[in-house]
Amino acid sequence: MEAKTAEIVGERRQLLNVAYRLLGSVSEAEDSVQDAYARWYGLPRSRQEEILSPGAWLTTVTSRICLDLLGSARARRERYVGAWLPEPLPDRTEWEPAGGADPADQIVLDESVAMAFLVVLESMTPAERVAFVLHDVFRYPFAEIAEVLGRTRAACKQLAASARRRVSAAHTPMTTTGQADVVRSVKEAWESKDIAALVGLLDPAAVMTADGGGMVGTVLRPVEGGARIAQYMVAISDKAPGLELLERSVNGKPGLVAQRHGVVATVASFEVSDGRVTRIWVVRNPEKLRPWERAG
Repeated sequence: MEAKTAEIVGERRQLLNVAYRLLGSVSEAEDSVQDAYARWYGLPRSRQEEILSPGAWLTTVTSRICLDLLGSARARRERYVGAWLPEPLPDRTEWEPAGGADPADQIVLDESVAMAFLVVLESMTPAERVAFVLHDVFRYPFAEIAEVLGRTRAACKQLAASARRRVSAAHTPMTTTGQADVVRSVKEAWESKDIAALVGLLDPAAVMTADGGGMVGTVLRPVEGGARIAQYMVAISDKAPGLELLERSVNGKPGLVAQRHGVVATVASFEVSDGRVTRIWVVRNPEKLRPWERAG
């Protein structure tokens, strides 16, 4: 029984990784995993012993919990003030925990948590998202996914294929090195309030989306067009003196963090194509910046 207990505890990292990709929220992912563990420990000992693969059981239960949350999240986000964006994640090598293990430290930063990827996941139906994440990201067989969704394997394959088309249509890859160079140039132009330089770095059809959650001031609608975004960025600099811009990894990609008096106030993610910024996602909601509170 001790071996099985160790196996169960060892599944937590994998479960957190699945839940974050399904929900786009560190706090909700943690709650979902804790709920799954509570259900496991609530089973009679005889039932636990009947389960041959506790890890598979926990994954199924966690995924079902996330599926329910995704369904209710749509209603919650309709009431959300402004745009809703996934919670940005810092790179653990750049930050020191302030005591105790942080769930964000256990999430693997790869292409499947890039902000651009998570935003595309948000456009999917809950069932599409679960089928795609479990199969294409974590390589779970459709037989297991069918148990999570309560659908046939054929239906789950169709859901994953539909989700895959959404990802393919939105995917504009670029090397991290190339993106780092562009983001650094954006930082320098922003700091010098050089509108012309910013316009040159932004795609004419670029879009900037900000998430303040109604808790801090920010634009409620996306800002469209490179020229308008550049003007907005400079205007923000004028209205918020004392901000310090730092180059940081955001969800595994080069991004920018704005600090005031050592406190993170804004985290910006970028999508870059052909040497120009095409999308900017700005998270200012303080509830979504908690993993960033422990500056190294």
